Amino acid sequence: MIEFIAGKYNFWIAIILMMIGFYGVIAKGNLVKKIISMNIFQTAVFLFYISIAVVDGGTAPVLWDKNVPFDNPLPHVLILTAIVVSVATTAVALALIIRIYKDYGTIEEDHIREIHTKRVTEARKNELC
Repeated sequence: MIEFIAGKYNFWIAIILMMIGFYGVIAKGNLVKKIISMNIFQTAVFLFYISIAVVDGGTAPVLWDKNVPFDNPLPHVLILTAIVVSVATTAVALALIIRIYKDYGTIEEDHIREIHTKRVTEARKNELC
């Protein structure tokens, strides 16, 4: 049983990274920390998919030999696409955080919520008058 658990260390690392990233997204109030946590979670998913693609004794599928098993190249291709999407998502999120900081003067979720609530309340009071 111990050999089985120790033999799958890459899956355990992926699970630990997923939990760290998930915790950061849920528990942190700073928007930049949320983005970093999201990137940690995405990296864990990448590691998980690449770990699935590995075959014991497999080689790269560059040279075709029917007698030798090879690693599945499809997850690697999907992960390359996912990395590009991850970088684009991070860039857009950081641009939105910059815009939020310019509008609200903070990147803390609680402060933004308070400021927004005050602005909405003042706007409704002005409409009623």
